[in-house]
Amino acid sequence: MRIRPAEDGDWPAIWSILEPVIRAGETYALPRDMNEAAARAYWLAPGHAAFVAEAEGQVLGTYYLRANQAGGGDHVANCGYMTGEAARGRGVARAMCEHSLSEARARGFRAMQFNFVVATNGPAVALWTRLGFETVGRLPGAFRHPTQGYVDALVMYRAL
Repeated sequence: MRIRPAEDGDWPAIWSILEPVIRAGETYALPRDMNEAAARAYWLAPGHAAFVAEAEGQVLGTYYLRANQAGGGDHVANCGYMTGEAARGRGVARAMCEHSLSEARARGFRAMQFNFVVATNGPAVALWTRLGFETVGRLPGAFRHPTQGYVDALVMYRAL
């Protein structure tokens, strides 16, 4: 597997990963009816460094890296990760997170924070914990899950 900066030609593959996750509405606080143009503007926003994980020419996952806040908080990184359905369980998310930690260090960030990890997203919570993130906050009922109702969101953090 190779992780590299996303290129314009990667967008159709990135959208094929993002769209089902957005439509499911189970892990990201994004509108379930978000259209492709809005998703592209969000994922590839100015200030986001977008990457893809690929194997044998196929994009398996994508992530973006950005400053979590501006000004006095711009030394803390933030990321969003999505893995294609067919690639889940193959270590893609782990590889992207490890890559993002290295990339964040190289860009001078001192920490990484995930602002809104849906607590019912067990695989993500477990992986981030294994990779050294601590839950530093719990937002009770902050996420409206399409099948489980109001569930907690976690704030997860680790120093770099």
